[in-house]
Amino acid sequence: MKRYKVIFQPAGRRGEIEEGKTLLEAAQALGVDIEAVCGGKKVCGKCKVRIEEGYFEKDNIDSGMKHLSPITEDELKHIKPEDGPNIRLACSAEIRGEVKVFVPERSRAGKQVVRKAARELNIGLEPAVKKYNIELKEPTLHEMTTGDVERVLRFMADTYGLRDLTFDYTALRDLQDTLRRGGWKATVTVWMDREIIKVEPEFVDPLYGLAVDIGTTTVVGYLCDLNTGRVINTESMMNPQVPYGEDVMSRITYAMTHPDGLEKMQRAIIDGLNEIIKNITADLRTNGRDGGSAIVDMTVVFNTAMHHIFLGLNPEYIGRSPFIPGVQDPLDIKARDLGIHIAPGAYVHILPIEAGFVGADNVGVLIAEEPYNQDEIMLIIDIGTNGELLLGNRQRICSTSCATGPAFEGAQIKFGMRAAPGAIEKVRIDPETKECYYKVIGKADWHTHLQEVNAKGICGSGIIDAVAEMFKAGIIDRTGKFVKGIESPRVRLGSDGKPEYVLAWAEETSIGTDITITQADVRALQLAKAALYAGAKLLMKRMGLKGIDRVVLAGAFGSYIDRESALTLGMFPDCPVDRVYAVGNAAGDGARMALLNVDKRREARERARWVEFVEIAVEPDFEKEFMQAMHIPHMKDPFPNLKTLLKERNVPVEVKG
Repeated sequence: MKRYKVIFQPAGRRGEIEEGKTLLEAAQALGVDIEAVCGGKKVCGKCKVRIEEGYFEKDNIDSGMKHLSPITEDELKHIKPEDGPNIRLACSAEIRGEVKVFVPERSRAGKQVVRKAARELNIGLEPAVKKYNIELKEPTLHEMTTGDVERVLRFMADTYGLRDLTFDYTALRDLQDTLRRGGWKATVTVWMDREIIKVEPEFVDPLYGLAVDIGTTTVVGYLCDLNTGRVINTESMMNPQVPYGEDVMSRITYAMTHPDGLEKMQRAIIDGLNEIIKNITADLRTNGRDGGSAIVDMTVVFNTAMHHIFLGLNPEYIGRSPFIPGVQDPLDIKARDLGIHIAPGAYVHILPIEAGFVGADNVGVLIAEEPYNQDEIMLIIDIGTNGELLLGNRQRICSTSCATGPAFEGAQIKFGMRAAPGAIEKVRIDPETKECYYKVIGKADWHTHLQEVNAKGICGSGIIDAVAEMFKAGIIDRTGKFVKGIESPRVRLGSDGKPEYVLAWAEETSIGTDITITQADVRALQLAKAALYAGAKLLMKRMGLKGIDRVVLAGAFGSYIDRESALTLGMFPDCPVDRVYAVGNAAGDGARMALLNVDKRREARERARWVEFVEIAVEPDFEKEFMQAMHIPHMKDPFPNLKTLLKERNVPVEVKG
């Protein structure tokens, strides 16, 4: 029986599946949850998936509809034009060749857990948009020479001192009807004291804005009350561009190698944002009106590649030396020009980017954490598919970007998956018995004995824990290689003849097979952590620093990493573990700050130009630093704080002090 490669996105699961199996059977075999209410009887239409067309270089797969059985009458009953192109029912489509499948959010039985909660911000309110109540006298025949616009502008100047205002076209178009519908009482929304962007009948108090963090893997939106600064609602999703590449370079490559690649990816993220807006404003819908129209301001942060794709700018030139972006300064663009469904006259404020691969998300982290106001030397690491670092204090700050790859997100790991129900997120290994204890997302308690826990993979925080614990238990050595001669049923040779460690036995899983950490998995994690460490080390050399005072883990992922495990692996230079802490989604915090206070927008522009960007990939010592950082925790650099910590834990491994 022939077997073909099948890849499911955005879960990142892949494997060889027998010819003739349906996509639903393939998904079940690979631990991908697809909604199938009818049990695969082809009657519910809930298992819709999209088939990606073309050759995907990174995955070495030629995918297309032709690699599936012909579409059936049962499928045509459920597939609608609004579903888009290349849609199949997973329960009907049989595999006849290689195929890459994207599972839409609504078809996922277990929704991805995108953990980017909003923290409390201490910031003064000075939003870019403000509302003003106006009350005009009903016009008479004696005022025939004064138009509605002129009367509004005169009232705004006389009452509020706002002169030389202009009207957005959509506000102008609706003005006459709006004034009369409100009995000559209206609420005027003004942007930056310069432009009237919305007019509403009668007096309307609520003032809403949206801050968005577009990550390579996840997208999150924060609906904020601009009168109070409070977060009203949060909505998130997997980045719908994931099918076109798991990291920024693969998406840049996709744009370069497909004539419509850039357009497809831009459309995907705009559609995704509109889905977030629709969901996040569901409670704001009144009188049949779309709730999105209540949003009158929006800020966005993202890395440079996502920035260019979002704007429809050719990302090719940031993907090759000298990595020059199309634009660095902040931008204010009408939402309607981008196809974003908020108030038609509203602007989208795009924060500035620093350089090639250090984008507006890093600027968001910068203005949220304000290392430029600190005396201590801070290392801020925003860990994701693309790791970004800031190092310094009020005297000087340098930044860089590290291509960590998607291993931290669970990709390129045999049983890796996103942070979703069923993912192993925490791991502990007994150094004596080599037995494993773990915690699964969606379960309150740790797994401590054989029971039905329905594990189906391992996410990034679990991978970091697992490899760190394997090192501390003596299962792998400083080079990352499995130690020979360990007598434990959990350490064995896999089907490929290479060693692996069993995290969960088949009886404990929902996929019917053992979940393991392989030698290749350890190597993938070493490559990712070495990139981070080499970046930090080269920044320290550039600044003449011997040590750091604090390590700040930014990003949603950073909040769930065990700091002791991260230090054990050597993800960053040695530091007292109690001086390592997580701050959550700092990039999103920066986007919210810029939404709530225009001074933060000016601060972002100034500081983005003040920070010194270092392109570590062209540094003469990069290769040497990277190779030395492949060791656990490092080949040569001392880790006195880690050595003391492990000694206190009675961990018998050797660490240079």
